Amino acid sequence: MTDQESGSTHGVTSDDDQTQTPAEGGATTPSAAGTPGSVAVAVGLYVGARLLVVAVIAGVLMAVGLPLLVALLIALVVALPLSLVLFRGLRTRLTAEVDAATATRRARRDRLRAELRGDTDVDGGPAAP
Repeated sequence: MTDQESGSTHGVTSDDDQTQTPAEGGATTPSAAGTPGSVAVAVGLYVGARLLVVAVIAGVLMAVGLPLLVALLIALVVALPLSLVLFRGLRTRLTAEVDAATATRRARRDRLRAELRGDTDVDGGPAAP
């Protein structure tokens, strides 16, 4: 199945209960729900983890004696590539959640358009002639 057929644009393939990413060498994570709440949790975890790394690096630099502004600037520059390596799993989870939410919205939109055209009944079956 191609990425376009599965509704995925980021190389994440999904089974019934697990999501597998080729970039992680076949490591599996729980499947994405795609609900607004699960997307918000994934975003919150990823942003929180990145901010925590910036705070820790800035704290260490301030303990060494650098001024706050300089420590924050250096921490931001160092945290960017570091978080790409450290938080690969969180980023993969976030991508899977966003993909699942996009697929859900796309399915709802297609179902609504089909209903408006009269192609399907409210139950999801074909319209009666």
